[in-house]
Amino acid sequence: MGLPKIEINFKTQGVTAIERSAKGIVALILKKQVGDNISELSSFEYKSIDELGTHTVEGKIVDNWGEKNKDLIKKTFLGTPSKVIVEYITVEEKQETITEFEDQLNKALKRLKSKKWNYLAVPTIEAIGNIVTWVKGRRANDKKTFKAVLANATLDGNCEGIINFCANNIKTKNDDTFDGSCYTARIAGILAGLPFTRSATYYELGEVVSVDAFDNPDNEIDAGKLILINDGEKVKIARGVNAYTQTTVTKGESFKKIKIVDAVDLITDDIRNTFNNYYVGKITNSYDHKVLLLSAINAYFESLEKQEILDPSYDNKAQIDIEAQKIYLQGKGLDVSTMKEQQIKEYNTGSQVFISAKVKLLDAMEDLTMEISM
Repeated sequence: MGLPKIEINFKTQGVTAIERSAKGIVALILKKQVGDNISELSSFEYKSIDELGTHTVEGKIVDNWGEKNKDLIKKTFLGTPSKVIVEYITVEEKQETITEFEDQLNKALKRLKSKKWNYLAVPTIEAIGNIVTWVKGRRANDKKTFKAVLANATLDGNCEGIINFCANNIKTKNDDTFDGSCYTARIAGILAGLPFTRSATYYELGEVVSVDAFDNPDNEIDAGKLILINDGEKVKIARGVNAYTQTTVTKGESFKKIKIVDAVDLITDDIRNTFNNYYVGKITNSYDHKVLLLSAINAYFESLEKQEILDPSYDNKAQIDIEAQKIYLQGKGLDVSTMKEQQIKEYNTGSQVFISAKVKLLDAMEDLTMEISM
């Protein structure tokens, strides 16, 4: 009697998808800066700026941030994420302490691996190559939906989980000037706080008054760089793109868009989490139960269509993956050429569930082509 409740749960997730997309979580890895007085703990979580300096151990405040790291955390909250997780590294990134620094960085990443978050920023940390490798590994091997905002990264163009933020001499209304690395926290906060109803394209950074201009911004965007532009009145994100540039047949142009990848990641998390919470070890792997699972997933897709996350004009459907079933059965020594498709669908696949889905996500309005005739 429990299975119909799973369909209700899926529908609920679809209805709340937009609301949940605007409540993303940012993870920051901050290294020791002048003025920091951090002790006892290496991890902190904040739901608002007001919570800074409130962590205590035995009545003693243990998160007295110096002005530089405090400013980075405040910049993150400007983008309205639901929470900011801070992992702290107590050693400076110098040659004489590089081994200890990398050890602490790896420990920080290990802690983050088991936590829930959406965007990572490592402002002022130079070892971003390690972060690139780690994020790509978590997405490819662990199926985590982690993403990172990094400054001026050297990339191979095949990871949609990296946002390569490229900007210099970011001047604010307070007459402060920042490099791109410091502003990755701000960008991560923006991306984590955006709902599916809009993209990051032309998002205005109200506190910024100027930034270095590129000679050819189109080329920078095509190279997978997230850049800022000044339209003469406001400084804003040029286009919400990630660092994915090497498209394939299975991962096309749409995967270059941060908005699209965010939606793919949310759908992935929703389906996987529901399967893990309600199915794994609790439901027998019969054909009837597979059909009920497909019904629940397709109900979820219908909810996403109503929320205008999936394109309602497209047949967004999940079904049993016939090709995967065939490969499984062939591995068991069966001659699938003598079997009808329905027989392949209904055949016992042990503990394995093979499902494929085709969906089309809706993008935001960004490009206008208009011809005026006189």
